[in-house]
Amino acid sequence: MSTRYAIILAAGQGTRMKSKLYKVLHPVCGKPMVQHVVDQVSKLNIDEMVTIIGHGAEKVKAQLGDKSQYALQESQLGTAHAVIQAKGTLAGKQGVTIVVCGDTPLIEAETMEALIKQHEAMNAKVTVLTAATDNPTGYGRIVRNAEGHVEKIVEHKDATDQERSIKEINTGTYCFDNKALFEALEQVSNDNVQGEYYLPDVIEILKKQGEIVTAYQTGNFEETLGVNDRVALSQAEQIMKNRINESHMRNGVTLIDPTSTYIGADVEIGQDTVIYPGTVVSGRTVIGSDCVIGPNSEIKDCKIGDATTIRQSVAHDSSIGSNVNIGPFAHIRPSSDIHDEVKIGNFVEIKKAVFGQGSKASHLSYIGDAEVGKDVNIGCGSITVNYDGKNKFLTKIEDNVFVGCNSNLVAPVTIGKGSYVAAGSTITNNVPEEALSIARARQVNKENYVQKLNLKK
Repeated sequence: MSTRYAIILAAGQGTRMKSKLYKVLHPVCGKPMVQHVVDQVSKLNIDEMVTIIGHGAEKVKAQLGDKSQYALQESQLGTAHAVIQAKGTLAGKQGVTIVVCGDTPLIEAETMEALIKQHEAMNAKVTVLTAATDNPTGYGRIVRNAEGHVEKIVEHKDATDQERSIKEINTGTYCFDNKALFEALEQVSNDNVQGEYYLPDVIEILKKQGEIVTAYQTGNFEETLGVNDRVALSQAEQIMKNRINESHMRNGVTLIDPTSTYIGADVEIGQDTVIYPGTVVSGRTVIGSDCVIGPNSEIKDCKIGDATTIRQSVAHDSSIGSNVNIGPFAHIRPSSDIHDEVKIGNFVEIKKAVFGQGSKASHLSYIGDAEVGKDVNIGCGSITVNYDGKNKFLTKIEDNVFVGCNSNLVAPVTIGKGSYVAAGSTITNNVPEEALSIARARQVNKENYVQKLNLKK
């Protein structure tokens, strides 16, 4: 197998997006477009990858990290001008280079692998990935000769009426002999309507040199969709959503209504889990088997064990164990660690807290900056008072504690193992193990008080 290189074109600002966010960083199913492309290209056993950056260069580098090398295109003067920026890294090297646009988030590794294999089998200098569409407006057209070989690619703005009637379009993805690519790039001119240096002109240059130019036509035009505005972005989102949902269903996940279920590209879900309508699962969430999620729940960057139920609730950046019951209307905030067999009931908020096995907070409580042990019962309306206006403090509730309803645990404080906190207490000092702590005003009943008030009226 030849040495493989990749060039990702990600320098454009994307003015038609009408956005402060650079085009290739717009997300599709929760992941930036350029990240989708790089992740798929990375499956091709690439030896070196160079991403061409320009607008938003530092933000693109921050997103991709060390998955790629980078070359800066200071002025956007066309696709050939962009590719030649990788000259310092790749020029003169033997091998095959695939060039992919960073705004084609739907392209898949399997298609690119097929493109490369045809390129190698034909011993070609360039192979173009093409597709057929009934509406080719805006795309470069593939002009073939009488033998069906690629003669040239004509940009839409430069095409004649006859050329514009062609349905086979250039997807913007190419496979080149690397050495021939950079030699031909030196000969590309900007003598065209746009005054830009077009990468497809390399094809005509190589044709004139008698080199082999081929095309690989994918049967899935949707996969080649280039995103240039918000309309195309929404189309890509819908296609990707359907692709992701279908993949999960074929792997044994039940989606009650796939049209109203949104699952991110990097989410993992175990078999026999059921996802109800209106649910959004995103980030690097991992959900176990036999779970029930939703309806109308939002899960992001969480790890969830087996046989857990989360109903009408929100959970972010947290670990949730097996056989846990959450909701309805609970909020699991970041850095929470909920162990197995826990119950987090309606209108309970957990934040940066450890919740031990078998413990429960059934309703209307806030547990923040806390360590809760095993088999703890936290009564309705109880709060860990963690903030003094400047700093956050820790509450420790040890195993087998019973916290009565409407209690305030003012941190820093420790509630000892097996102890009881009486309902309505405000606890400001540590509670010893197996003690009963009562911290409330003594009840006073003034008999006949209402009658006395009435006599004064």
